[in-house]
Amino acid sequence: MTLETEQYICTIISCAGEARSLCFEALQAAKKGDFDKSEECMKKAQETLLQTHHIHSDIIQQEASGEKQEVSLLLVHAEDHLMNTLLTKDLIKEMIEMVKMIQQPTKGE
Repeated sequence: MTLETEQYICTIISCAGEARSLCFEALQAAKKGDFDKSEECMKKAQETLLQTHHIHSDIIQQEASGEKQEVSLLLVHAEDHLMNTLLTKDLIKEMIEMVKMIQQPTKGE
């Protein structure tokens, strides 16, 4: 594994962790009724995940073009971290919508 690939992998881990934290921060803000902050945190999380997406795509394209990637524990960890963060983001997005429904019921109910 090259140093550059190792740095890419560490960036994926770092950005995924940051995005996951932002998602949980968004949920906490929503539970307090601060939906503006919640939305802001989710937007930052998405922007951070976009960085990981670009890096991840680069690694996949390298392999597709014949540059075989060494499967290391670090790479597996990065993949696991990224997938868990993506799932967390989707679930928290739905949870925030449920919090909104509970805290701001529609008129006429």
